[in-house]
Amino acid sequence: MKIAMIGHKRIPSREGGVEVVVEELATRLVKDGYQVDVYNRKGKNVQDKKADKEKKKLKEYKGVRIITIPTINKKGIDALLYSILATIRALFGHYDVIHYHAEGPCAMLWLPHFFRIYTIATIHGLDWQRSKWNGLGAKYIKFGEKIAAKYADEIIVLSKDVQKYFKESYNRSTNFIPNGVNKATIREPEIIKEKYGLEKDSYILFLARIVPEKGLHYLIDAYKQIETDKKLVIAGGASHSNNYLKKIKAMIKDNPNIIMTGFVQGKLLEELYSNCYLYCLPSDIEGMPLSLLEAMSYGCECLVSNIEENINVVNGYGFSFKKANVKDLKEVMEKMLNNSNRKKEEISNYVIRKYSWEKNVKESETLYNKSIRKRR
Repeated sequence: MKIAMIGHKRIPSREGGVEVVVEELATRLVKDGYQVDVYNRKGKNVQDKKADKEKKKLKEYKGVRIITIPTINKKGIDALLYSILATIRALFGHYDVIHYHAEGPCAMLWLPHFFRIYTIATIHGLDWQRSKWNGLGAKYIKFGEKIAAKYADEIIVLSKDVQKYFKESYNRSTNFIPNGVNKATIREPEIIKEKYGLEKDSYILFLARIVPEKGLHYLIDAYKQIETDKKLVIAGGASHSNNYLKKIKAMIKDNPNIIMTGFVQGKLLEELYSNCYLYCLPSDIEGMPLSLLEAMSYGCECLVSNIEENINVVNGYGFSFKKANVKDLKEVMEKMLNNSNRKKEEISNYVIRKYSWEKNVKESETLYNKSIRKRR
């Protein structure tokens, strides 16, 4: 079976959750005997400039064929142009399935549907709700959502809340297939000790994109009101949110206990997860937070906002506070900082047992194989 994937920025990449999902799914499908083409978006990787030159030349990755689509490096326009060109190119690829990722790119899903090509859409979250989109951008993403609801042969959602949303809004049935997580590689503090002076259990970790919906500003406000010797480490890239990044830098100015690392990956990422005292995700909006799954796979004690997407993941193995409530965040964080009764192994075992990439791939393959029955 020949499958195309459209909608991510680039693989291999950790620019966002969509890129991680596409990479995990595509490479595992190849191992199971599928032929997979991924349509990378040409453009600058703002998270990892060093890898940019290498990825532009990449034609294959772990058996996955990479097709790079040219576009314009401008917010909104690049994604629109990419989805149009990638879809037109895919029409001539003789694919059994075209799998779209994220709502915006789904705006072009009607075209392969018109040519009777089997289509699947993965809704990674209700992207039109995100703060970086407004006006025409939000309307375009909502249009993509409606196209997916109307024309996709199958829809995959990552949370029960989004599944309920599609049923109530479009009377459309969907498939709940949550993301997976890999077994963690635990590392001693070497790079982080040399680079930032961090020791094991000496810091609170925020690891996510620095965008308004992730709620970092709540965490900084709460942290500044707490008396603690733990540092606050902020790890992540900005991604089209330069004004918000300026706001964050102004908030932490002259505070030596708050460290910004920028985008992280590899051993540095593993060390940050392995040695934090607690991981905090104070988001207002989520699809399915991969960083939270990863943190739990390391056995991190986690503190999250009480939105359904976060609560469903921690499932009693972490702590929560009222969304956007700095006072509540401060109080819960203080209790966690004074509590040494932590169950790292129990947290890790739970999340690895429940969220499996192998299960995710098998359930996705079941949907792909429906295309064969449909052709018959």
